[in-house]
Amino acid sequence: MTTNLKMLTRRILFLTTMFMVYNCKNVEPTIEVYETSENGHKLSLIKKVQVLEKTALINLNFDQKFQTISGFGGAFTEASASLLNLLSQDNRKSVLNAYFSDQGSAYSLARTHMNSCDFSLNHYSYTPVPGDKNLEHFSIDEDRPDLIPMIKEAMKISKDGFKLFASPWTAAPWMKDNNSWVGGKLLTEYYDTWALFFSKYADAYKAEGIDIWGFTVENEPLGNGDNWESMNFTPEEMTKFVQRHLGPKLEADGKGDLVILGYDQNRADIKEWVDEMYKDDASSKYFDGTAIHWYESTYDYFPQALQYAHHKAPDKYLIQTEACIDSQIPVWQDDAWYWKKEATDWGYDWREDSKKYLHPKYAPANRYARDIIGCLNNWVDGWVDWNMILDRQGGPNWFKNWCVAPVIVDSELDTVYYTPLYYIMGHFSKFIRPGAEVIGVDFDDKDLMVTAAQNPDGSTAVVVFNEGLTPKSFQLKGLNVDKLISINPQAIQTILITY
Repeated sequence: MTTNLKMLTRRILFLTTMFMVYNCKNVEPTIEVYETSENGHKLSLIKKVQVLEKTALINLNFDQKFQTISGFGGAFTEASASLLNLLSQDNRKSVLNAYFSDQGSAYSLARTHMNSCDFSLNHYSYTPVPGDKNLEHFSIDEDRPDLIPMIKEAMKISKDGFKLFASPWTAAPWMKDNNSWVGGKLLTEYYDTWALFFSKYADAYKAEGIDIWGFTVENEPLGNGDNWESMNFTPEEMTKFVQRHLGPKLEADGKGDLVILGYDQNRADIKEWVDEMYKDDASSKYFDGTAIHWYESTYDYFPQALQYAHHKAPDKYLIQTEACIDSQIPVWQDDAWYWKKEATDWGYDWREDSKKYLHPKYAPANRYARDIIGCLNNWVDGWVDWNMILDRQGGPNWFKNWCVAPVIVDSELDTVYYTPLYYIMGHFSKFIRPGAEVIGVDFDDKDLMVTAAQNPDGSTAVVVFNEGLTPKSFQLKGLNVDKLISINPQAIQTILITY
């Protein structure tokens, strides 16, 4: 079946479903409320309603349609994959099922790294031979013990499959002006070689039975303070590389359908990048979208920047490709910590004094919920977490820049801890599926955050976040729905409406 025919078939199915929904006025919808909260709920089905004196209104507006969802998920890293190999088979299977099965979070969008990154066990490159311009010695053998088995096992578990994109942190040192894993720039004489690298990677993974959906051009092209693997680009340099080398190479090799996402760093700097990437038809031809990270602030999701990026290229992807609680050793088996404003991050150290206010202490659970809802309400169509699994130290990580993952394991004791972050991710990935359309939502309680999306099967997912310390109740209205619901303090809910 051709791609066009598949798209037509899905569209017909969607329209048929919507016709049934809109014309079955006598059919009562099934409404299920799932909650994760400070009081201990973990994607728990909620049936009891607490009636409060003041009730808010949340109205779904199906006439307002925004972006189409690409998916939600996390990253396959060597760190995560190596930890899986240290667990018992039962726990390994349990973790992968938790992320990729229908009974779990059903991740639909995933990332991995090309060559080594900070969450690798050591430095490595698929191109170890200096001066090998034609990449005759290209090999992904470094990925065979850990990464490839993890990805292939996840593929077997996933019912609907998932899109996988890959990102390089750096080229091999011999291709760079500083001959180092860290910092520096790609030498212009190796632009064609580096474009060939992407093509060979796609071929090598396809030979393993893994289809790559696309690439980001470079992880954090503005650098990371010269701490771990990195390679710097300006907006002009990246655009030139994609326009004259990467795009034409993939096209010439029959891989023109692979997605290319530009930028891939913090949102506050989006403007100068999208201005260059989408300057004209020639510059934008091979860019399919923009990739972003969240490390600019612990609380601000930069709606103005996201709006600007969308309106600069309204038909292109806008995908959050990396997020994590960084510079923080994970707290083990203490759910309450994730709801308290006790976490901190690298940002406070590297930010200039005038912008340190962007990095106060924060609650990890709140940060995830706020950011994902804020992104969905500002045209972001995909949201990808960083490492899926880390150890109790927040590694393994050769640089020792510890982070928190939704799932933490103690490999020596063969114990797995699903943090509240895992369940918060599931509120989106499990219920808002690829192809869903974000719809309009009107509500009169500004202490709540709300987003909603209509899935291809006609179901609707409404996500409500109550960051406050008091419970809330609200009337949910629209499309045969008029339902009283209550939400606990420090809680996130997904309301699933089906017919």
